[in-house]
Amino acid sequence: MACCNSLRAVTTDIPLSLYVHLPWCVRKCPYCDFHSLPGRGSALPEKAYVQSLLVDLAGLSDVLAARPLRSVFFGGGTPSLFSASAIGDILAGVARIGSLAPDCEVSLEANPGTVEAGRFQGFRDAGVNRLSLGVQSLQDHHLARLGRIHTAADARRAVELAAGAGFRSFNIDLMYGLPEQTVDEARADMAWVLDATAAHISLYELTIEPNTAFAHAPPTLPAEAVRGDIEACVQDMAAEAGFRRYEISAYAQDGFRCRHNLNYWQFGDYIGIGSGAHGKLSDETGVWRETRTRDAQAYLHDPHHDRTRRRIPSHTLWWEFLLNGLRLTEGFRLADFRATTGLADECLTERLQPAVRSGLVELGADRVCATPRGVRFLDSILAPLVPDDRTTE
Repeated sequence: MACCNSLRAVTTDIPLSLYVHLPWCVRKCPYCDFHSLPGRGSALPEKAYVQSLLVDLAGLSDVLAARPLRSVFFGGGTPSLFSASAIGDILAGVARIGSLAPDCEVSLEANPGTVEAGRFQGFRDAGVNRLSLGVQSLQDHHLARLGRIHTAADARRAVELAAGAGFRSFNIDLMYGLPEQTVDEARADMAWVLDATAAHISLYELTIEPNTAFAHAPPTLPAEAVRGDIEACVQDMAAEAGFRRYEISAYAQDGFRCRHNLNYWQFGDYIGIGSGAHGKLSDETGVWRETRTRDAQAYLHDPHHDRTRRRIPSHTLWWEFLLNGLRLTEGFRLADFRATTGLADECLTERLQPAVRSGLVELGADRVCATPRGVRFLDSILAPLVPDDRTTE
């Protein structure tokens, strides 16, 4: 389509976030397809890795100096394997090179099996103001089947420790549709989560991803009808408890949406540092994707080893925006599409007409969103729109 030729410069004041990948974990879960490595205690090259991250950051000083960070996210792996002093050193390095917005959200993922008394307080003192707890289930037999290292008792204690350390803003990850899970079991898990003090819940249906242990030895999942009943159950319970669904898997009380993930879904910019990290940055010449090497040893030796940077061609740029924007229940403004891609509205609106006619998408004067049915069947909207990589600009 001619409309996908870039018509204007991309806005250069797009919000900026930082993602820090800490890939080590005690062991890899059979459903996990993230870049992660086994390691803990003395096997964890904490000091050397922090130094590599700081070198990586220094190479991005021009980007960090231009815009304050609206959020920082420590993901993994299991970031809570790192000490509070290591997290503090990274944040201090960020502050030396760039700046954090006054209300910057600083999140850290934690496994309930890797925390002990005082550790959350240490993270808070280091500058973390939001935790994400990978609870997944409150039933030991399901946790064992998922390969988790923690128990239900560990999960309950982690929530108590987080609240005791003064964290009001923390997230609980909960999975559903687990092997042989019943509706009553899912209801019990959700009831416990709602009784906790978390202001944000991430609800994920277990999916079998390629190149995972579950893909090689698939577990017995509930029948499709049962999975549908489980999904309806947990979603209804969240809504009744005052959690608003704002993204496919994200539910929050008022004022507690995850700013970092919102920046992804709204096609904001983000720096990704660490082994296997990804980033997206915009400038006057277009929108760029960056990747770091997945070879942690190579990254430790040289953080710039095998780094890639590629410009997203305009004939696929609209698609990447759409992949993120349609995940939001309130959709996105066409004005934001224009500002962050430099493309004309027609790049989207013309392609979305079949989905509009099918009742999967609502297209307003300046807003696009999936209908409730479209949110449930998002793949049905996106699959027919996958761009042909052979297309040239």
